[in-house]
Amino acid sequence: MTKPLRRDAELNRQRILKAAQEVFAARGVDVMLDDIAHHAGLGVGTVYRRFPTREDLVEALFDTRLAEIVSWADEGLAHADPWTGLTGFVEQATAAMAADRGLRDIAFSRAYGRRRVAEIREMLAPRVEALVTRCQEAGVVRTDAAGVDLVLTQFMVAALLEYAEPVAPGLWRRYLTLILDGLRYGTTPLPVPPPEVENMDRIAENWRPPRRAGSG
Repeated sequence: MTKPLRRDAELNRQRILKAAQEVFAARGVDVMLDDIAHHAGLGVGTVYRRFPTREDLVEALFDTRLAEIVSWADEGLAHADPWTGLTGFVEQATAAMAADRGLRDIAFSRAYGRRRVAEIREMLAPRVEALVTRCQEAGVVRTDAAGVDLVLTQFMVAALLEYAEPVAPGLWRRYLTLILDGLRYGTTPLPVPPPEVENMDRIAENWRPPRRAGSG
């Protein structure tokens, strides 16, 4: 049984997590633990005692947020209207990515939080496929679409967020609407099939968002 932390140690842990959330959201996860310590107003040694590596801190911080994305997919599947359920999930997930750069780094990369991200992807893939299939059965999504297409559109929107969000906040909503309309109303046959689900990890490994000065 894990021994509970002393009150002061637990308070420091919460300060570290809060500081990490703020720094990761603004700058992504490619920051030093020293930066987290400075933002938290704590000594570097205190941070390293609680979280020996950045990987430990990333997993502790984003575990809940990643599980939240899965819960949004479940809410979408439970919605009475298939199309509203699908778009609600996509919009919630994208809004979360727009507000939190660190979450984007975690969701689209295998560099950090590998174990938990892999588990979440395995849980999320059949749910996203079910969201699309449900819409196809209702006649509101093109028949040649696949769940993996939604995942890859998130990569595209994530790239837009990296380049445009600092200059034009919220612009992603315009292009997400165009993408969703193509999913619903597109009539031009898609020229190539969707990638195999098994290839998504390899695609994620190639995700290299640009890093701004001072991010690492």
